[in-house]
Amino acid sequence: MRIAVIGAGNWGTGLAIMAARAGHDVSVWSRNSAVVASINDTHTNSDYLMGASIPEAVRANENIGEVLAAAELVILAAPSHATRALLETMRALLPPDSIIVSATKGIEIESGKRISQVVTDVMSERVAPRFVCLSGPSFATEVVQNHPTAIVAASDDSTAARVVQSELSFENLRIYTNDDLVGTELGGSVKNVMAIAAGMAAGLGFGSNSVAALITRGLAEMTRLALREGAKLETMMGLAGLGDLVLTCSGSLSRNRFVGQELGKGRSLKAIAAGMHEVAEGINTTRAVKKLADRLGVEMPITNEVHAVLYEGKPARDAVQGLMRRPLRVEANW
Repeated sequence: MRIAVIGAGNWGTGLAIMAARAGHDVSVWSRNSAVVASINDTHTNSDYLMGASIPEAVRANENIGEVLAAAELVILAAPSHATRALLETMRALLPPDSIIVSATKGIEIESGKRISQVVTDVMSERVAPRFVCLSGPSFATEVVQNHPTAIVAASDDSTAARVVQSELSFENLRIYTNDDLVGTELGGSVKNVMAIAAGMAAGLGFGSNSVAALITRGLAEMTRLALREGAKLETMMGLAGLGDLVLTCSGSLSRNRFVGQELGKGRSLKAIAAGMHEVAEGINTTRAVKKLADRLGVEMPITNEVHAVLYEGKPARDAVQGLMRRPLRVEANW
């Protein structure tokens, strides 16, 4: 197949490599001319995926129209805050029969909309039914190093989901399908907020007990929100929910966990963000999730404390203490 990857960051590059290994013709769009030259000239992307060899079947281009031309699968791998503007640019250029595959894990801050809803807004019903969300526990570095990895392709269109499954599954990358777009998108987004909380606990010097508690209560919190939005419980217990949550909260390659860890050590968000090469989606997603939860009346105490640390100047230690001092209660169902 002809596959277009929009965004040459860590995961976009990783997916481009895996698609090329599976035998596809891959074009990558980046607005960064140095990244484009690196991919085309040296078959590397040292800015975002150092050490990975990029197959010759992958070509990069700054012209998004040329990247999209005749594409059958279009993988969105740009940060969530840039997705709407990119889609508006792509609208007149997108081949009408292509499948949009979102590899972006975030929620639009202003609207509280998931990426599928943003696609519907911008592209209209002509494209919305051909949308697939690709999510699950997957550090790009480990995927391209042939570590066994399992993720999910979720869609309201079972045929589109199976196309993504069959065309992108290859050797160490195994893709399952489901029909729960809401749960898959929310799981992939909210887990980044929980990872910041887990990182704060680690940065404060707390051990495995604390991180395990945050993962477990974080799962309850993200499940409450997802079920309110119409998701399925089994999705939250699967790869796109629990699986991605565990990885992002405990893995050393997690950017969101790193942000939380540095906050726990007392550094400011501004200083942390200034030193990061890639976006930690949880920073913006925290704002979006809090707005969505407040609007729906869903109790999300961990999200509230992370928001207070990121945007209200609350010390990380005080946030953890705030969680521990909440009224005692039964461990209720979702």
